Amino acid sequence: MTFVLGLTGSIGMGKSATADLFRRLGVPVHDADAAVHRLYRGRAAPLIEKTFPGTVTEGAVDRAKLGAAVLGDPARMKQLEAIVHPLVREEEEAFLRRVSALSPVAVLDIPLLFETGGETRCDAVLVVTAPAAVQRARVMARPGMTDEKFHAILAKQMRDEDKRARAHFLVETGRGFSSAEAQVRSILACLAGRPGRRSHC
Repeated sequence: MTFVLGLTGSIGMGKSATADLFRRLGVPVHDADAAVHRLYRGRAAPLIEKTFPGTVTEGAVDRAKLGAAVLGDPARMKQLEAIVHPLVREEEEAFLRRVSALSPVAVLDIPLLFETGGETRCDAVLVVTAPAAVQRARVMARPGMTDEKFHAILAKQMRDEDKRARAHFLVETGRGFSSAEAQVRSILACLAGRPGRRSHC
């Protein structure tokens, strides 16, 4: 049985880079954000256009128009989530079926894992973290980022300390790439040959 490891972390913590480390080490990773992008160019587009007319251009969701239609409106955001979340789950389930006979470990990369209850679909959760000063420096270096945007994003995410308290594993990315890779390798060694739900190794 494939061990399902949830991977999450707040903005700027190094989650995507950590997911890439797993891929480089041969572990299959399902990226929920990438799944949403595919769905916006495919199955989700007509459903979104029906609910939010004018948000699809040439068969693909225009994210700026969709954002303008739902941001700041919790009811409309729930409508969008009701369309997208089940489709992402379907892709996730198909991914797990594909890899179940191929890999002892599979990673589900879900940005808002705890916030959406995604931990219930995982055997364990890995939280990627970094010191607050490192996080801020990384995020503020992104094009177009402002203090206001940064704090708005953080407001939607569970606090890092709360995520760490609920994690089975941590990867601290503030000490550089080599350290993060060593931590990932250690986690994989810990999970080797240990199928099933576990709180720790």
